[in-house]
Amino acid sequence: MTFDAAIRATEILLALAFFQQSAEHIIPSGTVRLLFLPRAIGSLLVLVGFQTDVALLLLSLHSAIVLHHYQGPYNGGSDRMGLLVLYCLTLAHWLPAGFSAQMAFGHLAIQVVMSYFMSGLVKITNPDWRSGQALQDVFAFSAYPVSESLRLLADRPRLLHTGAWAVMLFELAFPMGFVRPALLKITLAIAFAFHVANACLFGLNRFVWFWAASYPSLFWLQAQIFPP
Repeated sequence: MTFDAAIRATEILLALAFFQQSAEHIIPSGTVRLLFLPRAIGSLLVLVGFQTDVALLLLSLHSAIVLHHYQGPYNGGSDRMGLLVLYCLTLAHWLPAGFSAQMAFGHLAIQVVMSYFMSGLVKITNPDWRSGQALQDVFAFSAYPVSESLRLLADRPRLLHTGAWAVMLFELAFPMGFVRPALLKITLAIAFAFHVANACLFGLNRFVWFWAASYPSLFWLQAQIFPP
């Protein structure tokens, strides 16, 4: 994937992710809709490719207002990833073309790889994750909108123990996806399926699209490290 193609793919996916997030606040009644209306408009401009560099800069500036309003990334990891993609894209547009812009975009890819790897590293050092207890607690006691039928999974410790180790080993092995283009495709397909499963099970729908928006940077960086 070329640099320009990866940048454009990231723009489209990020715009869709931000627009979905904004729509969740604009559609219901309330004053908070005014806070997210500029983000929705900026996302549409990025989506259609109209004055993209200016739209990204305005979205970056607007993000400071949202952060101030909520005293930080109000939706946790998904918001942090969305802002990381936004800021790296903005820098890639506004820094001098060539090495500087590519470094900004490459930084995004490296941070994505580290997000998976560090998540696995933190989990595997936690005895509750190694025993499967952490997943049992998620299904039994979490505040996520888990259906009552799914909460019964907390009574299946062997299944959750296997699932916990599958998640940890995949996250730790994520950097190995860079060895071959085909392996990276498989790795990202599994990662995407993992986020979709979390969206279906726990309602974490924003994670799907914000992480997907970062994937083009991985394809681009892989081609730079291991050229065909």
